[in-house]
Amino acid sequence: MRRLTLLLFSILGVVGLSVAPAQVSAAPACASGWGSLPAVSRAQASAPLTGIHAGRHDCFDRLVFDLSGPATGYYVGYVEQVGMDGSGAPVPLRGTAFLNITVNAPAYDASFTSTYDPADRTELVDVRDYRTFRQASWAGSFEGQTRVGLGTRARLPFKVYTLDGPGSGSRVVVDVAHSW
Repeated sequence: MRRLTLLLFSILGVVGLSVAPAQVSAAPACASGWGSLPAVSRAQASAPLTGIHAGRHDCFDRLVFDLSGPATGYYVGYVEQVGMDGSGAPVPLRGTAFLNITVNAPAYDASFTSTYDPADRTELVDVRDYRTFRQASWAGSFEGQTRVGLGTRARLPFKVYTLDGPGSGSRVVVDVAHSW
């Protein structure tokens, strides 16, 4: 009888191990591989910036920079305070963490005519109901680079990448996760 009981428990143990539930991660799958250290691409292009827009997603908020030509480089990183291009004057931002976003593209064409002129430089996009974004503000366009300050609710992981299109244009995309 003792052998039968031991055999039964051994069989139940093996069967139990083979049907154990898979572990579930507390972090959203979309934030896998993201981080909060600076993201840099040194690519240079002469295609000017033509627009900035934002979007909300299940796991992150997105800020997109539209360019009129091939994808370009960028620098995105958390800073204590975003400064205006040229003067260094502080850019006031709502939030508790601040991303300095520099896109290697001017906001003007070869004849220095503006290609992107926001209606309100302190509110580039409406982010009122966003989970992570608090404010996106203009910080200037100087010597072929355009800078934007992005206030977020916390220092959260982000990722940056470029996309081709639409048409002959391209985009620099900054996604900031809702949580770690």
